[in-house]
Amino acid sequence: MHPEVKQNGPGTCPKCGMALESVEPVIEADESVELRDTTKRFWVSLVFAVPLLVIAMAHMAMHISMPAYLPVSAISWVQLGLATPIVFWGGWPFLVRAWQSLVHRHLNMFTLIGLGVMVAYLYSVVGVLMVEKFPPSFKDAMGNVGVYFEAAAGIIVLVLLGQILELRAHKQTGNALRALLELAPSSARRIRDDEYEEDVNLDQIQVGDRLRVRPGEKIPVDGKVLSGASVVDESMLTGEPIPVEKTAGGKVIGATLNGSGTLVILAERVGNDTVLSQIVQMVAAAQRSRAPIQKIADRVSGYFVPIVVAIALITFVTWFLFGPQPALAYACINAVAVLIIACPCALGLATPMSIMTATGKAASVGILFTDAEAIETMHKIDTLIVDKTGTLTEGTPELSTIIVLGDIDEKELLRVAASLEQGSEHPLAAAIIDAARKRNIQLSPPQQFKALPGMGVSGNLDHREVALGNLALLNIFKLDPADAQSHAEPLRRDGSTVMFVISDRKIVGLIAVTDPIKATTAQALHALREEKLNIVMVTGDGETTARAVAAKLGIDDVVAGVLPDQKAGIIKQRQEDGHIVAMAGDGINDAPALAQAHVGIAMGTGADVAKESAGVILVKGNLQRIVRARRLSRLTMRNIKQNLFFTFIYNLLGVSIAAGALYPFFGILLSPVVAAAAMSFSSVSVILNALRLRRVNL
Repeated sequence: MHPEVKQNGPGTCPKCGMALESVEPVIEADESVELRDTTKRFWVSLVFAVPLLVIAMAHMAMHISMPAYLPVSAISWVQLGLATPIVFWGGWPFLVRAWQSLVHRHLNMFTLIGLGVMVAYLYSVVGVLMVEKFPPSFKDAMGNVGVYFEAAAGIIVLVLLGQILELRAHKQTGNALRALLELAPSSARRIRDDEYEEDVNLDQIQVGDRLRVRPGEKIPVDGKVLSGASVVDESMLTGEPIPVEKTAGGKVIGATLNGSGTLVILAERVGNDTVLSQIVQMVAAAQRSRAPIQKIADRVSGYFVPIVVAIALITFVTWFLFGPQPALAYACINAVAVLIIACPCALGLATPMSIMTATGKAASVGILFTDAEAIETMHKIDTLIVDKTGTLTEGTPELSTIIVLGDIDEKELLRVAASLEQGSEHPLAAAIIDAARKRNIQLSPPQQFKALPGMGVSGNLDHREVALGNLALLNIFKLDPADAQSHAEPLRRDGSTVMFVISDRKIVGLIAVTDPIKATTAQALHALREEKLNIVMVTGDGETTARAVAAKLGIDDVVAGVLPDQKAGIIKQRQEDGHIVAMAGDGINDAPALAQAHVGIAMGTGADVAKESAGVILVKGNLQRIVRARRLSRLTMRNIKQNLFFTFIYNLLGVSIAAGALYPFFGILLSPVVAAAAMSFSSVSVILNALRLRRVNL
């Protein structure tokens, strides 16, 4: 259970004693191995515990009214016989974990359970085997020492029951993850080179295979449509309810549902490289991560068990010295009750259960938290810095204008620009290359290619020194943009991004690319402003272009002409001013800024390196998901605080009552069996409270 503990193969955690979970998520059977084993031990132990409890209660009742008819020593031996298999078979996993906690010096819930059970059991065994060694004050009128086998056995049975309820409830926290795993189809229809079609298992599909997806079938892997037309329901991964039209050249995601048309797709990502696999791995990693608030529980847990053991010892000594007769019996039973009721299981579960449930819920609506810290911080942000291209805009720009300024024709200008951009990963480069290919322009490979982040690209082409970029690039080449600016400025005011083409250190033309604003952006920004967030657009585009886009979206705070390393600096400055800053972006040049922000938010359609730097990934790149993420963050933190509050109050009251605080006033003592039931209830109640997050409306 402890996220920092990893080992090869299954086993128990040396820190908390709970069963370790697989790092790689798997589709489990209806019941886990641990749940089946615990259930079997519970039912067998219950079979022995029922007659043990009946005998113990009957013995106490008959002892008062008809002592002459009771073979007390024989009854004690029967209780010993019934309790022993419960303690050493039913409770064996708890005893082993208790011993391991002592060996590893990580005291935990099983330390207290093991101590409590063994104190009650061993005291009773000594009371049966060595009754003559006890002083008269410890014996009843019949000369017998009271035994508490039913307490030791009852603790085991109730802890087993609590473990069953906990395991079943814990399993529900992973339902969203298992639902994602189950989305993938088990087979695919592959088209061989000879056009023969065959059904094969999904793990046999390789990159480059052609696959046929018939109406109503799930798309098996990520790929590109080669032929056919259909609509695809992607809601199971993106949270978007409206089906998406797919035609030749379109991208499809594995595990999404094909509509009424037939598609032939080319497999591009298979196995662990698919979007579905990456989502599952991210959710699993987030569920294992720790939120900062967990440090509070960790610090408390580090001192909790030793303090409880100390309180139990003080309880024992106090009752032994000042309690009524038989003092030793009262001392033992109350000390055991303290050990059992103070079990820190609920404290350890308070944060992880809420985090697990929240990450699963988020994944179901197209939001991926990559770590628990992002969940805790998301609702605190007051400033949202957004990139323009791919975040506010579609990220699929198109060439809109070509203006020739030098001794070169339009086709040659586009050939130079597109050839040079072949080495760039920027979305604007793809738009220029795509325009050249649509015009059947033959491209040439550039020599000495160099990417200049935030400025453009340069290289040699056909023995000429060429470059393509913005005003900052012109400064590098010490060129006067005056004439070119008169052509560029009107395009920028229309929201286009303008790039200058340089050949042999002369401006020979300019190219304008337009990236349409996403249809959801305006509504998303309105919702974010209602969240009292300050929206800041930070972009590498020129001032005029940036202001034109910002004006359409109602963004007042704009920082334009920013180099990639400067974005991180802007965020750092806002942080130093006392703001909690989130950064939303999708390009490789956004990665440093995403890492610098308190919360990095990556568009799911963006570059992998940007997603690796982010704490939150929006699968469909829709900024409206940020509002949902903030709401889930608030609800999750409220849920965690409820769990921690309940746990602390429970332990404060429970330990006091178990130690006998109510006895001088009301004559009330807490049986170890009742303490075991209360301990199990506390753990289950924490999990059930965490599970409420699955039903929240985002």
